[in-house]
Amino acid sequence: MKVTDVKTWVVGNPPPGIGGKYFIFVKLTTDGGVVGYGEAYNATFSAHVTARMIEDMAERYLVGRDPHDVENLFRRVYSSGFTQRPDVSGMGCFSALEMACWDIVGKEANKPVYKLLGGQVHETLRSYTYLYPHTGSVHSEDAPSGRNVYNDPEMAAACALEYVEQGFNAVKLDPAGPYTAYDGHQPRLIDIDLSARMIRAIREAVGTRADILFGTHGQFTASGALRLARAIEPYDPLWFEEPVPPDMPEVMAQVARGTSIPIATGERLTTKFEFARVIENRAATILQPDLGRSGGILETKKIAAMAEAYHIQVAPHCYCGPIVGAANIQLAVTLPNFLILESLKQWDGFHATLLKKKIEWQDGNVIPSKEPGLGVELNEEVCDAYPYSGNDLHLQMMQMPLMP
Repeated sequence: MKVTDVKTWVVGNPPPGIGGKYFIFVKLTTDGGVVGYGEAYNATFSAHVTARMIEDMAERYLVGRDPHDVENLFRRVYSSGFTQRPDVSGMGCFSALEMACWDIVGKEANKPVYKLLGGQVHETLRSYTYLYPHTGSVHSEDAPSGRNVYNDPEMAAACALEYVEQGFNAVKLDPAGPYTAYDGHQPRLIDIDLSARMIRAIREAVGTRADILFGTHGQFTASGALRLARAIEPYDPLWFEEPVPPDMPEVMAQVARGTSIPIATGERLTTKFEFARVIENRAATILQPDLGRSGGILETKKIAAMAEAYHIQVAPHCYCGPIVGAANIQLAVTLPNFLILESLKQWDGFHATLLKKKIEWQDGNVIPSKEPGLGVELNEEVCDAYPYSGNDLHLQMMQMPLMP
């Protein structure tokens, strides 16, 4: 078996834009006609540049080769151009190709990928959702009235309660203020106050029926993160996410040692080598690899095994499209140290439209597919119908320092 063809799509994500402005998908085809799908979670270059990078990588290292040989593919890509170090852009491209290879391998074996990775540990997977506004954009700065679920405690509490009534037993928010290219910074008192009022309102609304996941975007110094942690500790969040920038896990470890809230991190990290620094510094007790960036399925299985040896749990990240979501599911099913899965409002809306059959969700849990491969099929007609023509990055930090 050999890969003979590679095709990419950059698909625009219509309002409200849950999961980002666009999705980057890849399709591999073998000489036997077997098709595999993958997705990149790559934010450093424009989507169309990234799609071309995926094609270039496939042409150099994959076309004409056996898709079963993912370990071999990783070493050649990891060393590409005399690098041999974690490269977030390169690994975003590799991750898309690697999960597409696993999709082919599973289909060829007529087994779900999880059956080829040690087998099934979990029958269902606990999931959480962000708080999302009922109408309009998911970006807080676009709120027409200035009030939304990201900055209004009453609205946030009502939204959280609604999700609990739908079956979720964990909800996430990130009200801690702007994040900039100049972080970490000290939190403003208004941001500490708002964060505490938001999480208090949600806790009063849902009681003990749901965990609260407190997200930040690496915007604080260690001392600033600890100031914020003290303000929200009384409401017992399940985690405090990425409290400081991801480049110095030694600093994040200072936060971990100074708060009772579990620290979670990992969406911006790639390969076992970056996650190893988090583990060895005891910087977090929850890892959040995104399989569209972390190195794909097998590399993240290794990351999870390293974490398991230190009693660290894994909560796969997914602020992207449904193919990464499907890969997350395949991996999570196999993990003894799985904690919770990021779910995008029960995988409804445009995410469901992009698949021929939607991801199954029931009573707060994802139900793993028994279909071979990744368990989903990309709807190529929808991909063709929603091309993205812009030049934006997937996410963008403020470009000026935050003023008090």
